[in-house]
Amino acid sequence: MSIKCAAEELCLTPSAVSHQIRALEAYLDTSLFERLGNKLQLTLTGRAYSGKLTTLLNDLDTSTRSIREAGHRPFRVLSTPGFAARWLVPRLNRLSFCDRVRLRVSEAAPSTDFASNDADLVIQWSDDKRAGVVTEPLMESGRYPVISPALKKSQNVNAPEDLLRLTLMHDETMDGWEEWFRAAGLSPPVFPRGPTFPNCELATTAAEKGQGVSLAYDAIVRGTVADGRLVRLFDTITIPSIIYSVAYSEARSTDPMIREFTSWIHREIADDGTQVNREKSRTVQAPAL
Repeated sequence: MSIKCAAEELCLTPSAVSHQIRALEAYLDTSLFERLGNKLQLTLTGRAYSGKLTTLLNDLDTSTRSIREAGHRPFRVLSTPGFAARWLVPRLNRLSFCDRVRLRVSEAAPSTDFASNDADLVIQWSDDKRAGVVTEPLMESGRYPVISPALKKSQNVNAPEDLLRLTLMHDETMDGWEEWFRAAGLSPPVFPRGPTFPNCELATTAAEKGQGVSLAYDAIVRGTVADGRLVRLFDTITIPSIIYSVAYSEARSTDPMIREFTSWIHREIADDGTQVNREKSRTVQAPAL
């Protein structure tokens, strides 16, 4: 309520501020201030208008700061260890702001409670919905057996029946061996026939080390198979399922870094040919890593 203080803050003369106030009142055809001697006081209309403008200007300030700071602030991604190690990290350098990504992995299913998880974006298993959270289905995949090259050679694995005499790695959150054996036209063996791990990544790592055969997700192990560290066994593959989605707070849906990251990751998935086909895929409900 001081023309003089406003002028000092805006680096203008008091007369220039007074002129702008009079011009605004003339444009609105109403009084915004009452002049009480050398003091100003907002009219009822002025108070209402000021409240609305303050909200708009604060929003403008917040939006502008988010754009200016986008080139400096870190971008925090929370992911499962399997997705991070076998899919995200090997291609992260193709993201324009990869140097600002702060990647964390979750030992359990990643939380999408953005009030407490200290993340900007979560790569979660399946496509579970949560109020106030945008969930974008990301990737689908079927599963097939994988084995280390050395173990395949030493055990002479050439037909699905050969798996019945090998150690099979199991995933306690979602074990798909029974489904795969039936798809291959075989009766599933009596389980368990090998160690059980808390998630599919550990089972696949054990197979990579030559400890047995793992039932891996095609979309996740393609790079490992291409590198020759694992060998795919047989053509039989389970029905594709939605295995990953990206999630972020609905309140930040226009954040430029979130928009760029999601656009980038969807393009990468599409290039792999593992994008979600809603008509042909099914949703996996059980959590996995």
